[in-house]
Amino acid sequence: MDLPSLALGSLRIQATGPLGPEHAWARYTEPRRWSEWAPQIREVDYPHAVIRPGSTGRVTGPAGVVAVFRIDAVDHEARVWAWSVRSGPLRLRFEHGVEAAGGGSTGWARVHSLWPVVVAYAPIARWALGRLVADERPR
Repeated sequence: MDLPSLALGSLRIQATGPLGPEHAWARYTEPRRWSEWAPQIREVDYPHAVIRPGSTGRVTGPAGVVAVFRIDAVDHEARVWAWSVRSGPLRLRFEHGVEAAGGGSTGWARVHSLWPVVVAYAPIARWALGRLVADERPR
């Protein structure tokens, strides 16, 4: 039995709202907009207007905590993307997507990390996803 692998987990979190999938996808893939809907992101330092595979950047969160990231994959047609995030010894990997849902969209994220990190991050991710697919600009 491999104990380190037992400590690792993944969880899919999602939210459905009235925003059309093309608009939710733009919010998801334009880093300058992340802080509008993701309350855990205060600032983004990224060289491109839209995410690109293999590119890197930094996000700043509450209390000035900085995380570096790498965009691992992007499929604009399927509306899915993935990135790896690191802050100190903490490592997370995320898969994200947007799907049409009735007259709106469902935004989802699958979080991969140590189980305590996944469980602690789930409520924050759920809140952010709700803001991602909200019809009006989040406050």
